[in-house]
Amino acid sequence: MNRPMEAPRAADLFNDLEPEPGQRWTDVLPGLIVAALATMAAGFVADHYGAPLTLMALLIGLALNFLSGDARMAAGLGFASRTLLRWGIVLVGARVTLGQIVGLGPLTLLAVVLILLATLGTGVLVARAAGLSSAFGTLAGGAVAICGASAALALATTLGERRANQAQLALVLVGISAASATAMFFYPLIAHGVGLSSRQAGFMLGASIHDVAQAIGAGYSFSDDAGQVATIVKLTRVALLAPVLALIAAFFPSDGGKRAKLSVPWFVTGFFVVAALNSVLPVPPVVGRSAQTVATAFLACAVAATGIRAPMTALLGTGVKPLVVIAVASLVALGLSLAAALLLFRG
Repeated sequence: MNRPMEAPRAADLFNDLEPEPGQRWTDVLPGLIVAALATMAAGFVADHYGAPLTLMALLIGLALNFLSGDARMAAGLGFASRTLLRWGIVLVGARVTLGQIVGLGPLTLLAVVLILLATLGTGVLVARAAGLSSAFGTLAGGAVAICGASAALALATTLGERRANQAQLALVLVGISAASATAMFFYPLIAHGVGLSSRQAGFMLGASIHDVAQAIGAGYSFSDDAGQVATIVKLTRVALLAPVLALIAAFFPSDGGKRAKLSVPWFVTGFFVVAALNSVLPVPPVVGRSAQTVATAFLACAVAATGIRAPMTALLGTGVKPLVVIAVASLVALGLSLAAALLLFRG
């Protein structure tokens, strides 16, 4: 109780930031309860005011940041930002079927991959031009390119604490959530203004909006057909999280100086197993909806815990450069997605 606490940690998916201690549930409960209450409060705000759940979870977590100094919170917050996030990623697989991905067609799938890589590369280039590290550019660009906050959390743990610190991660989470909420409102207006068809709009929205919920919501706000296409395209981007993590691990050596192994973590394997089962088994709708609800809750709880654990002093001293990286990467993703939609779905 009296020993000094280490610096707050974030979503430690691979145990590369802190060890996996053997702890009793009585040690985990205080911090876990706080994270769960923060998530429920975020859900209430999101439901009643139409705000993004991820952004609300992060902001409420940051408001409770003073609790990170309480040693009793450490175990539970670590459990929420590590174990719950892992299982949340596994359950996201319940939203995906292999048939949906194959049904895109080879050219559409290639376009999704190229847009993702171009957006990720833009993040790296803009970060270096702004005097930030390539690792931070990978973190911000990857969050824009794949699936918003959950991708940022996974990428941060792949990169390691020394390359992407907690202040940078927290700022990326805030920026990516705000950018996704803005995109959900404005991108459908752009699609209407340009005169896109439902299939074109669905591709553009699914390939450019950051968060899963916002991308799907924007698609259905355009039309039902656009919503279906946006869902498939967006979930294809989510499925690409695993190979991107492997690619990042290959390019960035571990903090100890050795090159990271090209192994796929169990939670990523679990994601594909759940997606495959969802493809071949007649899953009852209530089971699918329940899995999606639990996945959303777990991811939101992990984000709230990350906000609570973020070192606020360092966060406030980070500056606006990281937000510029997110903004430029988002504009590149939008432009490329619009161009691809016009080329792939003519007439």
